[in-house]
Amino acid sequence: MNCLQNLPRSYVSPFQISTRHHKNHHICSVSMGIVKNSHNHNRSMAMKSASGSIPSAETSSSEMKEEKSDTYSNNMTEAMGAVLTYRHELGMNYNFIRPDLIVGSCLQTPEDVDKLRKIGVKTIFCLQQDPDLEYFGVDINAIREYAKACGDIQHLRAQIRDFDGFDLRMRLPAVVSKLYKAINSNGGVTYIHCTAGLGRAPATALAYMFWVQGYKLYEAHNLLLSKRSCFPKLDAIKSATADILTGLSKKSVTLSWEGRNCSSVEVSGLDIGWGQRMPLNFDDKQGLWSLKRELPEGHYEYKYIVDGEWICNKDELITSPNKDGHVNNFLDVLEDPSSVRASLWERLTGDDPDLTKDERLRIKEFLEAYPDATEQ
Repeated sequence: MNCLQNLPRSYVSPFQISTRHHKNHHICSVSMGIVKNSHNHNRSMAMKSASGSIPSAETSSSEMKEEKSDTYSNNMTEAMGAVLTYRHELGMNYNFIRPDLIVGSCLQTPEDVDKLRKIGVKTIFCLQQDPDLEYFGVDINAIREYAKACGDIQHLRAQIRDFDGFDLRMRLPAVVSKLYKAINSNGGVTYIHCTAGLGRAPATALAYMFWVQGYKLYEAHNLLLSKRSCFPKLDAIKSATADILTGLSKKSVTLSWEGRNCSSVEVSGLDIGWGQRMPLNFDDKQGLWSLKRELPEGHYEYKYIVDGEWICNKDELITSPNKDGHVNNFLDVLEDPSSVRASLWERLTGDDPDLTKDERLRIKEFLEAYPDATEQ
């Protein structure tokens, strides 16, 4: 789910994600203050509640809100590869990661602005897209107008598509540039939020800590997890770092499906996310459906949809089955392994990347020079 770039017309709500493409992930449970991973290491992390009461609405309304939270949590778990829980009906929740940096869930009413002002927040940095807000019925305009009227706090938007690691990777340079400039201008405490504060917001905070504040990536990651139960996409941050320092190189790839006995072939996943689909074109002479796509370096999983049925192409690379037995096609877009650029890419996307003093300076110069977005 973006304001730095408009959504394509083919956008599908993330709450309609199919369970057929579920990836093979290390599973981490995040449920309102408790983290449990597959190695049975348990760690309690109390999440502050800025407004912990359930609204005094009719039972049906309360049940509807709970049902929406359940649906959101289920789809977030499916798409992110981790057991994640968000209860919108319990109000805004957040954690201080540093004295000047908070990661939390979305503001729900103008009154939430005052709650943040009382703890010294000068910048509210919203990563939600309009469909996120509409799903839970959040009036973003009322919140922004109230913040503007206060005069001592700024509300900014820099949208990232929900549940989409590739979109996160591609947006992070522009998003962190906007965040970096706002923090330099406003000072004080910064509140970064998405919908649940479990994916996009912690990832953005983590990239900022890594690129700007001098942390090693895993040092910042460990600090983040010690303060808030969350699941930031580390691979997206690593790839975005490499994109800035090596230049965004793309290569042409071709996907194909052989068959005359079908009326439509589409692909999902890849660089568009599991909530969208792209059609393949049919060549009658060859009896072949094909799609050419320019992709940045990286690992991509995808699946074909043939006449509405999700299916893998057996002639292309296939992942190992995940815990539910599901598999995807995949491809890796790589630079010439003998090049200097490939060596730098490999280091920056490795197990425990760090930045040299010169690389950190180059990233800061990049963030400062990045064109300002018109959306405020």
